[in-house]
Amino acid sequence: AMTAGLKTLEILRRPGTYEYLDKITKRLSSGLLLAARENGHDITGGSISGMFGQFFCKGPVKNFEDATAQDGAKFAKFFRGMLERGVYLAPSAYEAGFTGLAHTEADIDKTIEAAYDVLKGLKKQ
Repeated sequence: AMTAGLKTLEILRRPGTYEYLDKITKRLSSGLLLAARENGHDITGGSISGMFGQFFCKGPVKNFEDATAQDGAKFAKFFRGMLERGVYLAPSAYEAGFTGLAHTEADIDKTIEAAYDVLKGLKKQ
């Protein structure tokens, strides 16, 4: 565990590490929001550093009460659809998602493409 922790700190000290994490997380979050909106779904969300989240409602979501206005049933269908396509998101509509330095641009592309596919199918329901 100590070796892994030291290696992690070494990696985090590399120039551009946090910038890369922020870049891919923003790209993922923006892509998920766009996929939903282009398929006619109300959605709001955002990201900070390696953390992202979205709610299936018009928003903005500023507190728990606002978050309860989301379409939980739609989130559950979205979650299952993404899982069927090999994308593992947080299972609760109230949880944040996280990216990591191991995620590549190709991973982000695959995730956004899967979201378009799932959300297109949900549009028909």
